[in-house]
Amino acid sequence: MKNLSPFHLAIPVNNIPKCKIFYKEILGCVEGRSSDNWVDFDLFGHQLVIHFQESNNKNLHTNPVDGKDVPIPHFGVILEWENFKRFSSKLKKKGVEFIIKPYIRFEGEPGEQATMFFKDPSGNALEFKSFKDSSQIFEK
Repeated sequence: MKNLSPFHLAIPVNNIPKCKIFYKEILGCVEGRSSDNWVDFDLFGHQLVIHFQESNNKNLHTNPVDGKDVPIPHFGVILEWENFKRFSSKLKKKGVEFIIKPYIRFEGEPGEQATMFFKDPSGNALEFKSFKDSSQIFEK
């Protein structure tokens, strides 16, 4: 995973100031270039850009996984196992409201992973996860 290229993702938000606080102070992202209508962030080495868009009342879809309603669409980063533990603890201390609280899937099996879901202030769903063995990310 050390040689991965950074991805670029642009997402709509309905409140730039509120989302700037969330991505900087809650997630710990470093702010890059910006204007009144968009802001670049360093999200674990990837470029995330929030773009202002008026609220639209689109419904968030879900897909059942492990008896939980996984929000679709969602995005996030796969972290190293210990980084996931530290990051999830930090989010809990900051009072992040989880859609799906941090838990372990496939415990003791190939593809064992930790995962958690939450939303930003504009309702964008994020998933951060980690694999016990990173070589098993695409394990069947």
